Amino acid sequence: MSQPRHIAPGATYLLTRRVMRRHFLLRPDTAINQLLIYALAVSARRYGIEVHALCAMSTHLHLVVTDVQGVLPRFLQFFHRIIALGTKALRKWEGPVWDHEATSVVRLVTQAAVVEKIAYVIANPVAAGLVRHASEWPGVKVDVGDLGRGVLHAARPSAYLDPKNPQWVEQATLPLALPPAIQQENAEAFRGQVGAELDRQEAQAHAEVERQGRRFLGAERATAISPYERATSFEGPGERNPTFAVGRDQGDAWRTAAAAVCAFRVSYRTALERWCAGVRSALFPVGTWWMRTFHGVKVNDVVLAE
Repeated sequence: MSQPRHIAPGATYLLTRRVMRRHFLLRPDTAINQLLIYALAVSARRYGIEVHALCAMSTHLHLVVTDVQGVLPRFLQFFHRIIALGTKALRKWEGPVWDHEATSVVRLVTQAAVVEKIAYVIANPVAAGLVRHASEWPGVKVDVGDLGRGVLHAARPSAYLDPKNPQWVEQATLPLALPPAIQQENAEAFRGQVGAELDRQEAQAHAEVERQGRRFLGAERATAISPYERATSFEGPGERNPTFAVGRDQGDAWRTAAAAVCAFRVSYRTALERWCAGVRSALFPVGTWWMRTFHGVKVNDVVLAE
């Protein structure tokens, strides 16, 4: 049985979804970039999601978002469905678009984690050996200077979306929000922190490429790859998929977050056992989403220790 997912209104997450069998279906081009921005803008507005950073790689998609209303599963379902159906239409693809593994959802518990993971998202094309600097990536992305003040725009894609359906507006706009822990007066300092972390990660990627005796592919060659090809680099099965992140050298925060996750899971399992035994008054811990949404279980309104 999979672990229960804790969904908390106001939580910030790193989200990752991978393409089936690592095909290059999201290879950057005008049509795919338009679809990604439009789908994200419409989905975020529908579910009250604040988007902080994103980077669309050819084989996977990274987002850093805040789930203001505690409806993250609904957002992911809607957003990924639009991307999948639009991609199938654009690429004339008959099989599934997304990998069968569930979306990786990592809660960012501290500001240090938010800084590191936003830099990680921005640096992804560099770490993959595609471009030497993140700003060169031709896919959908956010630059450091856009954090908390940039705006992405996209017209409604002609593929898949019915212009007669009022939910598919002609123009969609996506403002990039600051993470909730960052006040507007501290925005420039925050961007400076992310920029410094991005420089560190880019330098690390440069050293690794040099160590392996490789060269960066380059933006032009990256956009010329067939979307029907697959990545050939090694990726081990069953890699670690963390529930939360606290950033480097945050031992106390890690122990606190780990204890909270364990407490939630123990409380959830106990309540689930009682509910399955027919005790419909079983009280589930705050953050229970699936059982509350689909079975209407009772949820405790006392927040577990963070």
